Amino acid sequence: MTYLVNDPEHFAADALRGYAAAHPEHVMLAHGGVVRSTETPQGQPALVIGGGSGHYPAFAGWIGPGMGHGAPCGNIFSSPSASQVYSVARSSENGGGVILGFGNYAGDVLHFGQAAEKLRAEGVDVRIIRVSDDIASGPAADHRDRRGIAGDLVVFKIAGAAIEAGADIDEAERVAWKANDATRSFGVAFEGCTLPGADGALFHVPEGEMAVGLGIHGEPGIREVPLGTAGDIADLLLDGVLEEEPERSDGGYRGRVAVVLNGLGSVKYEELFVVYGRLTDRFAELGLTVVGPEVGEHVTSLDMAGLSLTVVFLDDELEEYWLAPADTPAFRRGAPDPSVRTERTRVHTPGEEAIPPASPESREVAASIVEALEVLRATASEHQEYFGRLDAVAGDGDHGQGMAYGSRGAVQAGRSAVEKGAGARTVLLHAGDAWAEEAGGTSGALWGAALIAAGSVFDDAEGATPDHVVRALLTGSDAISRLGGAAPGDKTMVDAIVPFREVLATEFGATADLAVSTRKAAAVAREAADATAGIAARRGRSRVLGEKSVGTPDPGAVSFSILMGALAELFGSTVPENQP
Repeated sequence: MTYLVNDPEHFAADALRGYAAAHPEHVMLAHGGVVRSTETPQGQPALVIGGGSGHYPAFAGWIGPGMGHGAPCGNIFSSPSASQVYSVARSSENGGGVILGFGNYAGDVLHFGQAAEKLRAEGVDVRIIRVSDDIASGPAADHRDRRGIAGDLVVFKIAGAAIEAGADIDEAERVAWKANDATRSFGVAFEGCTLPGADGALFHVPEGEMAVGLGIHGEPGIREVPLGTAGDIADLLLDGVLEEEPERSDGGYRGRVAVVLNGLGSVKYEELFVVYGRLTDRFAELGLTVVGPEVGEHVTSLDMAGLSLTVVFLDDELEEYWLAPADTPAFRRGAPDPSVRTERTRVHTPGEEAIPPASPESREVAASIVEALEVLRATASEHQEYFGRLDAVAGDGDHGQGMAYGSRGAVQAGRSAVEKGAGARTVLLHAGDAWAEEAGGTSGALWGAALIAAGSVFDDAEGATPDHVVRALLTGSDAISRLGGAAPGDKTMVDAIVPFREVLATEFGATADLAVSTRKAAAVAREAADATAGIAARRGRSRVLGEKSVGTPDPGAVSFSILMGALAELFGSTVPENQP
């Protein structure tokens, strides 16, 4: 259990503050995480790596020359918010773009993705690396869809070394994916971890057994088997990982491997060394050469009793970067050149951004956008009870409240930006941030991302036409589909979005009539939303109900179609027919 706690709700923030105070030569606090205490060199890609807290040394412990530039840190086992990711990225970026790296978990995918949308809308080149090394969480054919566990260390170390060596963002992204695709991990647990303030562990393993294929967020594993000796466990882990060993060749993988034997919190170093002793014998028997082995705690799960084995099938390029110097609080190798480091003087603070200058034409468009947001707010408020009633059957009942809160926050933020002279792009960026923060949850993040993506269509220096409006609706819809990861038939908002965007694009392309095109698209979206009543949920809020969700339409699909219908009515009252 966790013994040293003030307030369990503030445990992650308290730990992060103490960590930064203990390592001022490497890191300093930023909103929602830490960044290097020195500036990112001009033009160098910023590697921003993060996830939930409770995994130290991951991720904050890996910030420094040769590895990460910043780490957004969420609550225990929870993704950092998009606002936290954005602030850390903004503090780290210095003209070379940003690579966002995290373990492949739904919450991280969503919130890092939303932050990426905002950064891109501001002109920042952003790439995303989802580490997916856990062989227990999916088949080999779908390697990039697996979970990320201790392979995070290897992928971020290699990517950071490439950046330190001068790689631009394209090259760093290529190397990071190459490292991910060469990395495999497998773990076992003997007892679950205990959250700060909790009375007991998240799961228990029967005496005399061990859970195989665990995650790092308290997941208990995919099966339980009899507890063996240290040697038995070493064999189980290695045999599992080596099932996916690639063929050896002169020009690529030649039987040289990087190895990380990782303790998850309660397994002590001496025990890990006993396991590693067996592994060295097995590697030798198999003709494998171990390069730069790491044995210790690297990606923990609070006090979970367990361990994992990570193997990287190296070629010459990956080996060079794996062995390259790094200087962070929790991972040191060699000595990076300190001569180019400049002390950091500031970090990004939410709300500090100045409103960019805007033309009168763009300010007029911005006022119209706030009017549209007000229509969304009024519609969400009018249907709050209905959305909530649907969600009480197909989800957790808070969708109506979330839509009401999110749209209200968007209106307030948009109106405030207009009063300060903001143009169309800036108003949508502010509104998107506010919708996500006020609504919370998945739908809040998706609607926020949609507004932010829509903002990229507009310009603070120019006016807008109906074509801009249609492209903004299409771009926002695309952002929801991309970030949510759902497909038609999964019983999510996407079931309404796909037909909406298809009809909107086709009708507007044929008629150039904004109001009529949007009205037809919204009507088709409503039909598709109602049809989700006949679908068993596979993703989204209803997925845990499966067949039990049949008979009730997806609340997100319904709310999307209703809000788009309200927009169509607004367009019909304000846009002349057939306006070019």
